[in-house]
Amino acid sequence: MTMTVTKDTVPQLGLRANLAQFSLLVVVNAFVGAMVGMERTVLPAIAEQEFHLVAHTAILAFIVVFGISKALTNYFAGRFSDTYGRKVILIAGWVIAIPVPFLLMWAPSWNWILLANVFLGISQGLTWSTTVIMKIDLAGPGKRGTAMGINEFAGYFAVGMAALATGWIATRYGLRPQPFYLGVVFVVAGLSLSLWLVRDTKGHAKHEAKLTTSVPQDLPTQKEIFWQTTWRNPNLSSISQAGMVNNLNDGMAWGLLPLVFAGAGLSLTQIGTLAAVYPSVWGICQLFTGALSDRIGRKGLIVAGMWLQALAIMLIIVTSTFIWFVLAAVLLGIGTAMVYPTLLAAIGDVVNPAWRASTVGVYRLWRDLGYAFGALLSGVMADLFGIASAMWFVAALTFLSGVIAVVRMRETLQGAD
Repeated sequence: MTMTVTKDTVPQLGLRANLAQFSLLVVVNAFVGAMVGMERTVLPAIAEQEFHLVAHTAILAFIVVFGISKALTNYFAGRFSDTYGRKVILIAGWVIAIPVPFLLMWAPSWNWILLANVFLGISQGLTWSTTVIMKIDLAGPGKRGTAMGINEFAGYFAVGMAALATGWIATRYGLRPQPFYLGVVFVVAGLSLSLWLVRDTKGHAKHEAKLTTSVPQDLPTQKEIFWQTTWRNPNLSSISQAGMVNNLNDGMAWGLLPLVFAGAGLSLTQIGTLAAVYPSVWGICQLFTGALSDRIGRKGLIVAGMWLQALAIMLIIVTSTFIWFVLAAVLLGIGTAMVYPTLLAAIGDVVNPAWRASTVGVYRLWRDLGYAFGALLSGVMADLFGIASAMWFVAALTFLSGVIAVVRMRETLQGAD
């Protein structure tokens, strides 16, 4: 007995054909980003004022555990999404996020804060990875940059808004527990939408794989995917190192910049504003940079974005007033926006849909290990040589990453120069 496949049962690719589900996933990813944003203003202040931590390495430990747990989870999220489907992984990520706001509210010691960030990292690895994969599935080959720009806009604009909101709440009501009430709202909303309204998109990836003319008979092993993405494939390895260095400087910015701004005499409200400006500009600009990469190509935006980030970090080092810090935060946000969605779109350009989720998982493993490397490296260097030296070193690494992309990466968008 044969089954007749009607046109209605065949998944349709493209943003317009999947507008409702795509828009829903944009909203879900905004709640994912907001979970991280609620920490960016207040946790360094909590470390110093409530737990009396002095060493920068100890203060930045929460970013290290967050980065490691998220990075490792990214890898398995990609594999499991290929094996079990996307939706179940998304829901699991939200379930794991449930304890996070309560641990941050009532943690009796800094170790409990670190535990909260283990849960947060695992949750982020599952939820953010899955929303990225699902949007790539829905968008199809024509609008990957646009899709990733919208996805990362939603997440990082929400990071900025949550950072601004928690800074405002902390100024008026205290560092704990009030700022983290927002986290309860984010978890309930994200989990509810994922449970009841989100539909799996694995079928879209399978359909796109069937449309691909050069599909090999045997799928690569996970080991082969790992090494191709890490080193052997010049494009994929260039993408992975750029992603890692990008998050390395973001890990530095997350942990050290609030301390830099406080040392310059800024108020908690001003620090919250700066913590919001950077990811908000990053988020908004991705609406344009992702789409721009679909028109002019990926490589140029990646290289220029890394170099602009390096310039912004140097500007923070050599200035000491609020208005200059705002300008530097804007430049840092623009530079990151040029890179972030473009890297994901470039992966979609060169990887077969049949194992794309696994490749995205490996890329995000290396990218989010950058959080841990950045926090650990900048924390140790700040303790040994001072914050300015740590920031100069991170700026130099960021510039070098752009140089590596110039030398090793080729343009991945077909038809672009």
